[in-house]
Amino acid sequence: MSDPRSRETCRTTAPTAEFGDPRPLDDKSGPERFRQESERWTVAGFEVPARRSTAIGMTQCGSDTLPERHRTLATAPEIDGKWGIRRSVGRFFANTRARCLVALLVLAVSATIVSPQPSTAADSASVIIYHRFGEEKYRSTNIRLEQFEAHVSELSDPRYNVLPLPHIVDSLQNGKALPDRSLAITIDDAFLSVYTEAWPRLRAAGLPFTLFVATQAVDVNRPNYMSWDQIRQLHRAGVTIGSQTHTHLDMPVASAEKNRQELEASNRSFLENLGVVPDIIAYPFGQYSLAVRTVVIDAGFRAGFGQHSGIVHSGSDMFYLPRFAMNEIFGDIERLRIVANALPLRVRDFVPVDPLISPAANPPAVGFTVANELTRQLGRLRCYGNSGGELTLELLGPRVEIRFAAALPEGRSRINCTMPAPNGRWRWFGKQFYLPNP
Repeated sequence: MSDPRSRETCRTTAPTAEFGDPRPLDDKSGPERFRQESERWTVAGFEVPARRSTAIGMTQCGSDTLPERHRTLATAPEIDGKWGIRRSVGRFFANTRARCLVALLVLAVSATIVSPQPSTAADSASVIIYHRFGEEKYRSTNIRLEQFEAHVSELSDPRYNVLPLPHIVDSLQNGKALPDRSLAITIDDAFLSVYTEAWPRLRAAGLPFTLFVATQAVDVNRPNYMSWDQIRQLHRAGVTIGSQTHTHLDMPVASAEKNRQELEASNRSFLENLGVVPDIIAYPFGQYSLAVRTVVIDAGFRAGFGQHSGIVHSGSDMFYLPRFAMNEIFGDIERLRIVANALPLRVRDFVPVDPLISPAANPPAVGFTVANELTRQLGRLRCYGNSGGELTLELLGPRVEIRFAAALPEGRSRINCTMPAPNGRWRWFGKQFYLPNP
């Protein structure tokens, strides 16, 4: 697949199956590239790239909600006698029409400099998830170090806006615009390789990330896991710490009381060791249900993340947000570029409402309604199941019904739906279902 950053004619490939791709489409334009330099500013212990427009030489932070001391403020250039502007204007433009033209020009230039607009405002972001780094005997959860270094290099490109996860959640919940191509990095489980391999590379690149921790493994000093001293070091440097329960249990099959006890135990450990209690949770194994949602909300969390693919946006369910998994099998640089440039495939009225599937309702009747602005493109919608095979779709106006040829297997099953978007980008929507073992 050609580099999606190219302005030249390129062939992009549609994401298919769980992570993969092959429907090439010609794109003669390629995604827009902006003439920007990268400048770094320290935010909560990280060096975060700021945006500088080379056309006007002004610097603009990637987010308008970062702390005031970390913003770069644009000010109009002083127009005074030392530049000789007033004197030359007075001598050269003696007539009224010329003076009006000059005044309008100065106002236009000043407005451009004082109020630079972001390249594109968005209400969506990609979130990616890693687990292990350089632990090649765990292929399904590991990313090879050369792959990860390529990811870090790609995401350091100033076209992307790698932001702290809480900032993205805040923006979506409060209706604030995000820069185009916003992205958050998350890491689950607090394996030791996070500290020894991922953290030094992310810190050197100035890329913020969130670490989700299941506290029991750290409490008992389980081998190959980080210690509380190491987690504290990351926390003090500005890394966001999120919850992943206490024992990393299967929440949908546990009772409500058991889940409450788990969250209480993990919160006590966080408070004792970090002095704070997280308000964002990643569900162990990405497994979630409506009953789990109730417990999580009651425990004071404001957002929850699964492990299904898709783009978070202002219309997302804030307690079952998607993340793109990265591992050595599905961690090539082309997939990362597709993910980092992806746009939301906005849907509503999704069924089944509860992703916890009972044997009596297997296979589930799956359906959703696409956003009005996408209905004319429904002929280009494709959905895929776990096996990578294309699923049968029934289109009923803006309504999409998915038909499974057979019952879902026990455990986790996913669907991924994609649609081409302008400039070689892709719209993406996914869901995970869970059928517990009897």
